Amino acid sequence: MLPGHCHRKISGLLLALAGLVPAAVVVPALAQPHLPPPREIAPAPSPYPGFWDPKRRPERPDMSRLTQIRFMTETDYPPFNYANQDGHPVGFNVDLARLICEELKVVCTIQMRRFDTLVPALNENRGEAVIASLAVNKETRKVMDFTDPYYRVPARFAALKAVASPVLKPEQLEGKKIAVVGGSAHEAYLKSLFTEAQPVAYLTADATRDALRRGEVDYVFGDGIALSFWINGTDSGGCCAFAGGPFFEGRYFGEGVGIAVRKGNDTLRQALNYALFRLWEKGRFTDLWLRYFPVSPF
Repeated sequence: MLPGHCHRKISGLLLALAGLVPAAVVVPALAQPHLPPPREIAPAPSPYPGFWDPKRRPERPDMSRLTQIRFMTETDYPPFNYANQDGHPVGFNVDLARLICEELKVVCTIQMRRFDTLVPALNENRGEAVIASLAVNKETRKVMDFTDPYYRVPARFAALKAVASPVLKPEQLEGKKIAVVGGSAHEAYLKSLFTEAQPVAYLTADATRDALRRGEVDYVFGDGIALSFWINGTDSGGCCAFAGGPFFEGRYFGEGVGIAVRKGNDTLRQALNYALFRLWEKGRFTDLWLRYFPVSPF
């Protein structure tokens, strides 16, 4: 359950009606304003996501009426959520939901559903929360409310180990061939900020990584989570490593991933935000993240 499973198919109808996209899917970008090029592609500040501000500690809400939480997740999106050999839900999102329940000291259940049925089930009160790597954006916020993001999907450069460096300056990319999925947000970002590089478009993310492994290009630029599994998996043959640090430009790579609740359910949303902060503050979120992501995408 490793590299090739980090992407899933979503029906065109769902995309059109609700704008629901899993965070790790690369989506085509519309024309974007040019951003000033970074002076340095710096190394990641830490190996795990931490998007909480310790100075903004949330208060524990009144939970007297919160007696249970029925979490819903989807069936096939490893390593975030999937069914084990016995058919039971497992994965990062599932374990995080259990930690949240421990922190809040409430009874929880976790049910698995097809991805395209999650939002209707939430709105029909078949569950209180969806934890299934749902991307937070203006379209999804029309039909659901979300907690604060608990992770984001960074864009990353990768290179052969012999040349990969934790610090990567833009001038080092001048004239370099960089594999990227054609028509993706990553291609748009690359063309906008690194105008002296030579993007080489491929049809799929797997094709970009194969090109790097074979030495046909100097770098690959893409989904950091998918790249982390490839780097740590057998398909890479130990060839490659991350170069430079992560990119989180929201106009290209999204606002992040949150837990969805029904519109107006502020008590549950605030309780979940409180639990997420406390898990991060205690280090339990970090421990969970590193267990699932030994090569961190951050």
